[in-house]
Amino acid sequence: MREDVHFRLLRLLETNPELSQRDLAKALGVSTGGIHYVLSALIQKGLIKLGNFRAASDKRRFSYVLTPKGIAAKTDLTRRFLSRKLAEYEVLKAEIDEIGQDFSESELAAMKARHRSRNSS
Repeated sequence: MREDVHFRLLRLLETNPELSQRDLAKALGVSTGGIHYVLSALIQKGLIKLGNFRAASDKRRFSYVLTPKGIAAKTDLTRRFLSRKLAEYEVLKAEIDEIGQDFSESELAAMKARHRSRNSS
């Protein structure tokens, strides 16, 4: 869980270094206090650094910039995250295939079509 939060946070900060702690917390589904704790830990580890957010009228706003060490850590976390998700996918796919044997091909095709149409909206 902690590793997933670190991965998602580093990924978010790489593309959006100007996000506030409140915005980061909302995007990751954790408390603002939790984000503050994680950001502090990542700063202490040297994975991110604080920068002034130049475009803000409030000069107390910060940006969170990944350091070279942070980029390397994000790459490593990405590898592990993807590996875990692929393993989970294989287990789910096998379970879906097994359960799908209880239905005719036409019923299964209809379920998949309903699922696709629901997710494309």
